[in-house]
Parts: sequence; C-alpha cells; structure tokens
Amino acid sequence: MYKVNEFTSNMTYEFILTRMLESIPDDVDKREGSVIYDALAPAALELAQFYSALDSVIDETFADSAGREMLVRRAAERGITPYPATYAVVQGQFNVAVPNGVRFSIDDLRYRVIEGNRLICENIGVVGNRTVGDLIPVDYIEGLTSAKITGLVIPGEDDEDVEHLRKRYFDSLETQSYGGNISDYKRFALGISGVGGVKVQPAFNGGGTVKLIVQDYQWGVPPSELIARVKNTIDPAGESGNGEGLAPIGHQVTVVPVGGVVINISANFIMAAGHSFNDAKPALENIVGEYLREVAVGWANTSELVIRSSQLESRLLNQSGVVDIENLRLNNGVAGRNIKLAVDAVPLMGVVSNVV
Repeated sequence: MYKVNEFTSNMTYEFILTRMLESIPDDVDKREGSVIYDALAPAALELAQFYSALDSVIDETFADSAGREMLVRRAAERGITPYPATYAVVQGQFNVAVPNGVRFSIDDLRYRVIEGNRLICENIGVVGNRTVGDLIPVDYIEGLTSAKITGLVIPGEDDEDVEHLRKRYFDSLETQSYGGNISDYKRFALGISGVGGVKVQPAFNGGGTVKLIVQDYQWGVPPSELIARVKNTIDPAGESGNGEGLAPIGHQVTVVPVGGVVINISANFIMAAGHSFNDAKPALENIVGEYLREVAVGWANTSELVIRSSQLESRLLNQSGVVDIENLRLNNGVAGRNIKLAVDAVPLMGVVSNVV
C-alpha cells in the first residue's frame, strides 16, 4: 500500500526502477544494459510519468491548490461563477454637442459616446479606467476643438482573479447565504461591478428593512451612479419590497455610499543635508496614501477603522532624506494621537505639511 507522499516527488524514475530491480533475485544479472534492466527501465519511466500526472490530479481535485479551470468547476458546484470583465464608463467634456455612437481615441484605447457626455471604453477591463486625458475624434466632428475625459463614472474590471475566486469559494463554506441573510446581501452587492466592499445593517429601520453601505472598487467613496446601480439591482426604486430585484419579497433596501474622512498630516520633518521637504513631499504623500488604502481595504470586515500616528511616523521615517519627525499630528489634533473613524467612514488622502 503506497503512502500519499509517494505520489509526489518520491516516485521518480530512479526510485521506481531501483525498487523494481530489488524485487529481482540477486542471482539474475541486473546491471545496466542487462536484459532485465532494459526490460524494466521503460516501464519505470512510464510509471514515473503516471505518478507525476496523478500528483497533478490530486492538486486539481482540491480547491486550495486547483488551477483556474478546475477551481471554476469546483466553485460552480456551489453556484459561484467568476466575475466577468466589464467595460469602463467615463465622463467626457466637449465644446460642442456630440451624438451617441461617436468614437474617440486616447493612446491605444477607443471610447464611444453612449449618452450625453458619457463614453464607454471599447477595450474591456481596468485598462479603460482613465480619469483624465485629451480625446482624439476617430471621425471628423464639425466645430469640435476640445474633447477630454474628466472623470471615471463606472470602473471597468478584469476577469476575476483566481485567488479572489478561491476566497469566495471558501467564504461560501464558512457562511451560508440563504433567504436574504447578511451573507446573502454581501454576495448580492459584491457581485456588482465596481463594488469593493459592503456593510449590511439589518432591520436598521424596523423589520424588513436593510441598509447597505457601499465602498467602491478603489476602497473609497463610490459615485452616485454606482449607488443607483446597486439599488436597482438589489431592490429597484419604485418597486421596493416587491421582490423585483435580488432582495426577497418584503425586504426594503436602502443603499448609501460610505463616507470619506480626509486625513491631513502635519509634522516637523527634519531633513538630511542636501535634502528638502518640498523635494520629498510627493514621496511622503505616496507613503501616506498607501497606508490609508491599506486601512480602507479592511473597512468591510472591521467595526471601526483606526488611523495610527505611530504607523505613519514609522513609515515616513523610512523615506530617504528624512532624519527625524517631531510632533506628528493627524488633522491638527494632539501630537501622536490616533483617529478613530465612524463605522460608515473610510480615510481619504489629504495633504502632508511641514510645520517647523
């Protein structure tokens, strides 16, 4: 009886051949080139390849080690399918009225006007998430002298990452989604393109009422268009409680955006000789922004977010040219004091100031 670990790296060609030869009586010539050796060697090679393939089968059988193809099939057994890639919608600005269907380009991307001054990217995925840029018309438009993207309305997303799909699969085993419970509403909301996080407040205004607080895919405050899309998908306006969306009959769902709290940093930055705060400021703001994003990522699974002065100071001190930091303050508060955010708030990047 073979052990499981013998289905892995132990079952090499050399190991198998040696074991086969050991079963042959010693009075038989077993040296390389002998009849028995040459007869067993091809069989040993085939068995080694078989065990290698079997090892892959074992990996593909279990969700924690399966590749994308087999993981998709495993997840489908629980009604979970990968989120598909989507197209970005951006806000445009033109000096003349442009009709629907007109196409523009920017770099290697193509955008098409769909309504008013909004354009949909014809290139699928996150590549279309441009927030600013000058547009070039594909065809001549009379009187057009200015065309640009001014903001992102609905973000495009790539096909769901395999590790994200794996996490959703295991999450489905830990919490059963059923009949409009909290897990069900999280699944509803997170399945909508552009939603990065959601908190569910059941019975927030009496029985049958549900509040969803939504975070966008960049872990910040979502645009009104995304809030409207979540509402109309789960519990359409004008039909609230009638079961016309994903919400069960009798559930009235309110969808609101997460709030944003701007975090400003002020401190006395002591710089090394030959370095100035103004030169280092962009890098320092990047450090702060990265930390705030890390905090915001955990918002949906945390009752209260805390912005910690010590964490910021430690990270800022690692910036080249910064010798020391004194009296670091968050939003002009007491030096060294943390900021606790409300349950429905995430941090937003403010400014980093040098206060001597």
